[in-house]
Amino acid sequence: MKLAKRVQSLMLGASLLAAGLPVWAVNDSDGGPAVRQLNFQQPVTRIAEEVYSLHNLMLVICLAIFIGVFGVMFYSILKHRRSLGHQPATFHESTAVEIAWTVVPFLIVIAMALPATKTVVAMKDTSAADITIKATGMQWKWGYDYLKGEGEGISFLSALATPRAQIVDASVAKSDNYLLEVDNPVVVPVNKKIRIVTTANDVIHGWTIPAFAVKQDAIPGFVRDTWFRAEKIGTYRGQCVELCGKDHAFMPIVVNVVSDADYTKWVEGKKKEMAALADDPNKTWTLDELRQRGEKVYAANCVACHQATGKGVPGAFPALDGSPVVTGPRAEQISVIVNGRKAMPAFKGTLSETDIAAVITYTRNAWSNKAQENIVQPAEVLAARK
Repeated sequence: MKLAKRVQSLMLGASLLAAGLPVWAVNDSDGGPAVRQLNFQQPVTRIAEEVYSLHNLMLVICLAIFIGVFGVMFYSILKHRRSLGHQPATFHESTAVEIAWTVVPFLIVIAMALPATKTVVAMKDTSAADITIKATGMQWKWGYDYLKGEGEGISFLSALATPRAQIVDASVAKSDNYLLEVDNPVVVPVNKKIRIVTTANDVIHGWTIPAFAVKQDAIPGFVRDTWFRAEKIGTYRGQCVELCGKDHAFMPIVVNVVSDADYTKWVEGKKKEMAALADDPNKTWTLDELRQRGEKVYAANCVACHQATGKGVPGAFPALDGSPVVTGPRAEQISVIVNGRKAMPAFKGTLSETDIAAVITYTRNAWSNKAQENIVQPAEVLAARK
C-alpha cells in the first residue's frame, strides 16, 4: 500500500513537471483534512463519534444488502440458465415472498432509523450551554460575538489569513493550511458545551467543523443554532459550505480548543485588546494616520470585491478607482459604507467609526482618486449612524 501511494505521488509529480507546473510537498493540515483522506476526520466530540459509527453501520448494512441481493441474482442467472437445460417457471406471485420483501426492508429501515434519530435529537439539544457564541456570515468572512458565559462581550471578525500571493500565483509555495487559516480563530475551553447561534448579513452561508460533526446554515433574517463539546485540546478547521459568491472558497473557520486556564488568559487578553482598539470617535486624525489605517482595513474587508487595484469586478462589483461616489461628496460614501447598498453589505455593525472613516479616507486618496473632500473624521461617521 505504501509503495502504491509512493508510485502514485511520483506519477503525479512527473505529470505536473511535464506540464511546466511547480511541485510542492503536501502535508496533512493541522486540524483539517489529511493527504489522501478517504473517510471522515477523526471525531473529537461525542456527537461526531456517534455520526462516525452510524456512517460505518449504514455502510455495513448497505454492503450486506448488496451482497445478498446481487449474490442471489447472479447465482440464479448462472445456475438456472438455459444452456444447462433449465426451463422457465410458469408460476405467478408468491404471497410469502411478497410479505417477506415488504417486511424485511421495513425492519431494516427501522433498525437504521432508531439510532440515527437518537443522534439527531441530541444534535438539536442546545440547552444548558456553558458559552453561547453568535456566528454571523458575511461576504466573505465570519463575525463572532460571545453572548453568554465566560468571555461575554468579546466580538471580532475572522477572515482568511492565507497570503493573496499563494492564491493568485501558482509558482508560490502553498502552506499546509492553505485556504484553511484565519487571522482571528474562535477560542473555546475543552469539555464545555458551546452553543453556536448562526445568522448572516447578506446571503446564505454554512458554519461547519467536520471534526465536531457540526453543520448549520447561516440565513439572513433567521437565527439558527447548534452546539458542540470538544473533548480534545487542539485546532480544528472547516469552511463555509453554502455557495455564497465568488469568494466562497476563501471563507474558512478555525476553532482553537484550549484548557480552562488558557481560555481565561485568552479572554483577559482579548478584552484588553478590544479596550485598546476602542478609539474615541471624537478624536481628530491626520490624513496620513487615516490613510495608513484605512489601507489595512481595506485589505481585510474590501479587497476581495473591489480588488487591490480598486478596479472591482466588471458586472459584479463596481470600481472604486474613479468612482463618482468615492470622488464626490463624502456624505454619500459614508451612507453607503454604514448602511450598505444592493450587494454592498452594511458595515455599521462590524467596523468602528474610526475604521470606517479610515477606509473612506484611504479610497479617496488611493489609485487615481483625488477627491476634494479627501478626509473623513470618525465623528462624521458617528453622526451618520444616528
